[in-house]
Amino acid sequence: MRPTRATVLLTAGLVTLLGTPAAATAAEAPSTLYVNSREGSNCADSGPGSQAVPYCTISAAAKVAGPGQTVKIGMGVYPEALNLDRSGMPGKPIVFDAELADRQPAISVKSLTVNGASHLVVRGLRPSTVRVSGSADIELDRLRTAGGHVPGVLIGGASTDVRLTRSHATDVRVEGGSQRTLLGRNELVGVDGPPVSAQDAPDTVITNNRLVNDCFAAASVTGTSTGSALFNNVVYTYRTTSPCPDGAPVTGIEVAPSAASGTRADYNLLVDGETSWLTAYKWAGTTYETAAALKAATGQGEHDILVPSAMMVVDGNDGSPIIDSGDPTAPGVLPTDERDFPTADDPRQPNTGKNGGYIDRGNRETQDSLSTASVEIEENWAPVGTTVTAKVITDSRWGGLTYTYDFGDGTAPVTTKDRTAQHVYAKPCECTVKVTAVTGVGVQATGETTAKATAAGPLTAGFTTQAVLPDSDNPIGYIRPLTYEFDPRPATAAPWPVQRVAVDFGDGTYAHSDHMDRAYAHTYAHPGDYKVTFTLGDKKGAVNTVTRNVRVDYAPSGYAAVEPFRVLDTREGGSLQAGRATPITLPVGIADPKHPQSGSMAAVVLNVTVTDATENTHLSVWPSGQPRPITSNVNVKAGGTASNTVTVPVGADGKVLAQLNAGGASLIVDFVGYYQPNIGRRFTPQTPTRVLDTRTAGGKLGGGQARTVKVAGVNGIPADATAVAFNLTSTGTTQNTHVIAYPDPAKRTATSNLNPEPGVDKSNQAIVPVGPDGTVTLYNNAGATDLILDAVGYYAKDGKALFTPVVPTRLADTRTTGKVAPGATTTVAGIPANALGAVVNITATDTAGAGFLTAHADGTARPEASSLNTRPGVTVPNHVTTPAAGGRIAIWNSWGGSNHVITDLLGYFTQN
Repeated sequence: MRPTRATVLLTAGLVTLLGTPAAATAAEAPSTLYVNSREGSNCADSGPGSQAVPYCTISAAAKVAGPGQTVKIGMGVYPEALNLDRSGMPGKPIVFDAELADRQPAISVKSLTVNGASHLVVRGLRPSTVRVSGSADIELDRLRTAGGHVPGVLIGGASTDVRLTRSHATDVRVEGGSQRTLLGRNELVGVDGPPVSAQDAPDTVITNNRLVNDCFAAASVTGTSTGSALFNNVVYTYRTTSPCPDGAPVTGIEVAPSAASGTRADYNLLVDGETSWLTAYKWAGTTYETAAALKAATGQGEHDILVPSAMMVVDGNDGSPIIDSGDPTAPGVLPTDERDFPTADDPRQPNTGKNGGYIDRGNRETQDSLSTASVEIEENWAPVGTTVTAKVITDSRWGGLTYTYDFGDGTAPVTTKDRTAQHVYAKPCECTVKVTAVTGVGVQATGETTAKATAAGPLTAGFTTQAVLPDSDNPIGYIRPLTYEFDPRPATAAPWPVQRVAVDFGDGTYAHSDHMDRAYAHTYAHPGDYKVTFTLGDKKGAVNTVTRNVRVDYAPSGYAAVEPFRVLDTREGGSLQAGRATPITLPVGIADPKHPQSGSMAAVVLNVTVTDATENTHLSVWPSGQPRPITSNVNVKAGGTASNTVTVPVGADGKVLAQLNAGGASLIVDFVGYYQPNIGRRFTPQTPTRVLDTRTAGGKLGGGQARTVKVAGVNGIPADATAVAFNLTSTGTTQNTHVIAYPDPAKRTATSNLNPEPGVDKSNQAIVPVGPDGTVTLYNNAGATDLILDAVGYYAKDGKALFTPVVPTRLADTRTTGKVAPGATTTVAGIPANALGAVVNITATDTAGAGFLTAHADGTARPEASSLNTRPGVTVPNHVTTPAAGGRIAIWNSWGGSNHVITDLLGYFTQN
């Protein structure tokens, strides 16, 4: 129970001691001076002491501060002995206010001396010692002294009305005729003397302190210190293992005969250990071991408490007798403690203080531990019109809180002492319910949750669909291609909570949950149309199902060029055999620790070489986890070597598969780059443009020789291009060799792009990163060969189109429609109509005479460049990037001889 009278009495006690403060007017508002020694503060002791130009030292401000001014002291280093001798005026003190750290003093000075001054307030400093002499109306608040072997605080020289409050100090002495000194809410420790002693100091008030003693009296009142008061203090000794050196017991409260007149003591708590080293009282020369004995002899100490142990008592633990047992009307009572916490009533503890008051004994006021609050909603998902109940949970030890419930729908908040409150929502909403809990002294904690008021009606299932796309090229963590997310929450009408969710992804996999609280992500093995089904059940037993067709496709992607490197060479560990798919581990994420790449690549560009074939055969490459397509990528004759660029989606396990059609052969795979959504560069296709022809410039490239060619910043290719797609052709070759295209002339890669042979014109497409100064370099391994380089497009930040990979798909095969005659054109359809370009694998077979094929956008002029070179008796494939128009490309056959032409789609470019 909390009687209202206690608060009145508490305030009355403070006013009695300190007097009624003078009323302030707008004209009396004090100006502020600033002190800040931190680096960058722009301080100057000769400056104005403004915020912009503060003083560097406190002493500089002290020399000029006048009545009504406040000196704000910022964090910093102040190695100065602070001497204060200037005075304020009644009601207009000079205030020195130091910045605190976590409610504690943190700014150190060597010492603090107040001499001959009046009307001063000093707050928040850490001086080694404090000396006050010949001064009046001095408030020393929230100080911390170091002390040592001298008094931490010495008040003397007939000073009057000095107040040491809410501080930590050692060996405090009040002497020399000082009068009306107040020591309140302090922790005072005896080191070389009593924690506090008053000698010849009339009317000294020692109230609500913690007095920690060793071998002296905890509170010593001697000499002419008559009329003094000792109330609400906690006294204990830290000597527990051995007696004092002289064998004398430790005294709690000592009042000399000369000081006993008018001196009062009550509502103190003394810890008398089991060793009986503590003599509770020595009053007017007589010792008393109990409060009852003191009361009987002197009338003092009637409500004092003696306890046998300090444990669980002096710190105000639950049930401690110091709680709510003090005298709120005692002289010098302060409304807040050393931590600035207010006087608080623990409702679990009887109010045993004077007149039912509830102030604690000692320097600290026990507080409720309220720091967190949470709220639970019964029926937190229900149709409008349903009564819902909110319940608050806090970490309060005391209870007795006041709660304000805001149900988040615009209705007036509800304030109550009850831990629950009911509400009826009038219209649908997903409302934030907020509850604020408040203690009796105003400490607050807030919690919130969500209540869902739904429209009445049947359970109706629905879901939304979106592709889940990566947003970085981080090797750690990944999002696989063909990952989709299905979310039932936005599209479902559910008046009651959904307690069962069953998802059929349409590919034989399922997911289940007992809450509709998330979206469901799923990675498909291959593109296609899938029937996705959600079955939902609510808490009232209603069940509803929805099925929708979902189209799963690869997402448009940018291209990330890398310096080519080898990922597989079976010559070092066994050849491929027909009829068995060989997995190729790609450098996805950290699969290849030497070459970490993005963990979320969607498709890769490889240079694939087949060598040492035991018979005429072809190789197919496709994403792992998917059926083998009817397409092919590399065709090779028995005993020969053939290579081709391959663009292929990445399987769900980060691999692709390769399989020979017949016989056996060795396989070499070089990693060239990759495509991924939301990163990389866009592609701009262009009409094939010749950038090098050694037959007309520079001559053949000899064995072991390299030639660097300018490719960016010329021929319509911008200077900031990161990679260029070329058709690389060899002719006039003198011996079997291989050619490498690479970006940096100083760092030739251990890869290959083309395998020239004598008497044969060979071509292959290469996507090469742009090197220094916009160049690429070509290297020939052996013999001599002419090289022709035609640019068919480039990748740049401001490129036009993104690439969408597809599972290799056959678009056309003239073996079912008839050969393409010399000089004739075959049109290939099946590319999306909005595609600006396409990546295809074109294969020429059953060739009647040597020649070449040229691919270009249907309906456009044919360029003077070749896409692949045809040879009689040889099946020749080539990876071709070409512009497209209206979903079609045209393939022209030169005048060399008739050909069958096979076209496989690997992907396409669209302007997104």
